[in-house]
Amino acid sequence: MRKFSVLVLILTLALFSAACSSNNASSTDKSGKTKSDKEITIVIDQNFITLDPHNAGDTVSIYGIRSMYEGLVGFDKDMSIVPALAESFEISKDGLTYSFKLREGVTFHDGEPFNADAVKANYDRIMDDANNLSAKRSLKFVDSMDIIGDYEVAFKLKEPFSAMINKFGMVPMISPKAIEEGTKYIEANPVGTGTFKFVEWKQGKTLEVEKYADYWGGDQTNVEKVKFSPVPENGSRVAMLKTGEADFVYPMPQQNVKEFKNSKDATIEETPSTIVRYVSINTFKDPYKDLKVRQAMNLAVDKKAYIQVVKNGFGHVLDSTMAPETQYYAKQKSYEFNVKKAKELLKEAGYENGFESEIWGNTSSESVKGMEFIKQQLAQIGIDVTIKSMEEGTLSDEIYTPEKPEDAKVQMWYVSWSPSSGDADGATRGLFSSEYFPPNGANTAYYDNDKVTNWIKEANASADPKEQEKIYNDIQRTVYQDAPWIFLASDVNLAGHNNNLEGVYVAPDGVINISKAQLK
Repeated sequence: MRKFSVLVLILTLALFSAACSSNNASSTDKSGKTKSDKEITIVIDQNFITLDPHNAGDTVSIYGIRSMYEGLVGFDKDMSIVPALAESFEISKDGLTYSFKLREGVTFHDGEPFNADAVKANYDRIMDDANNLSAKRSLKFVDSMDIIGDYEVAFKLKEPFSAMINKFGMVPMISPKAIEEGTKYIEANPVGTGTFKFVEWKQGKTLEVEKYADYWGGDQTNVEKVKFSPVPENGSRVAMLKTGEADFVYPMPQQNVKEFKNSKDATIEETPSTIVRYVSINTFKDPYKDLKVRQAMNLAVDKKAYIQVVKNGFGHVLDSTMAPETQYYAKQKSYEFNVKKAKELLKEAGYENGFESEIWGNTSSESVKGMEFIKQQLAQIGIDVTIKSMEEGTLSDEIYTPEKPEDAKVQMWYVSWSPSSGDADGATRGLFSSEYFPPNGANTAYYDNDKVTNWIKEANASADPKEQEKIYNDIQRTVYQDAPWIFLASDVNLAGHNNNLEGVYVAPDGVINISKAQLK
């Protein structure tokens, strides 16, 4: 009996010790997978394309980058400008000089100091034509940069640019040491100043970042590691949230929202969005050159049905070129669903029997569903659409590689856009100015209207908000009537998270912010 009692005591202590060890170090989700108690998994719908903060254009890459990098200024939850690596800034009365007082005591993740020289190294890299970086578009109006002191810099503009301060928020700062190593090093080894620092990127699988112990802003998060996992299939993302394998899911499939209404384990967050959904139409090609054809395509697509079928009721008819949450939004008279009128316009354009067409899009469940909906709708007026679905990186290459409009193969592109800078310029210039055809910008409709291009320049040069508002109203009205897109919907951001996670949110531009993540 004595030996038996001792054996029971030993086994009990061993089990208790193991349990304590487990509680302190790791947890097991309902799928049976084990992870650290201070680690979270964020499940997204697409792969990251690049981690070069000066060359990212897609939203997914941008929020991967923002987890590790910061700019001179940043954006809060409402897309308002807030101080970041610069503790303050001043704009001259003539709007031509932007002066920044930099934070002292900030270090990059590799230990390099952040100072005026670091800002200069980033500026020089971006402005070097040989690098061909997309961030140069944000600094298009900058003429020069001067170092005033160790922690003070000034940018001088060629001409006034009303949205300039927002553009500074889109330019993250890279360690000068990493810049010296070159672009390939930067792409594989991100080195910023953010709350989290780079661990590993398995392209197409996961991006891992870990807490940066020496972050200048102090201890903002109790999360030690974050893993981003791309999962294009809607059902799989939902299942991972249910089992606890995912701590945060974005986008949350609209059709699954009701499942979590009374859940004790997970919460669905519904927030305003500046994201717009549309089909970009290549106006450089026949038959899309014809305005009547493009207007017919808009009339043939039932936008309210699109929101119900594809978005499960979460969204609003896109009644302008930008979402209502965007600066200087002006509502337009939307294209009402009218198949009869659409057929009449096609007949007038010489396409009574319709024509064959092709639509491109990525591989996410929602994109495929959206393209299928467009195919069905356009079939009503004799347009026979072939769907071509591609992985995001391949799709981006196909869209942005052509050097000239005549080389572009795309006919229609099912896509979304959000101004990451939060301003009207970000929702307009790169999409509708004739100076921003690919690869220079995102005018993938190859929309060419001299009045619109000139208005964009006038709006940028004006310092009068009322004048800017009037100009952007004219731009929205003209572009909407010219129909270089099939205007579909503006989004509602839907994200799901486990109830023990706080502080992670989706901004109106669709970017996930993890800087203040907290596990309860």
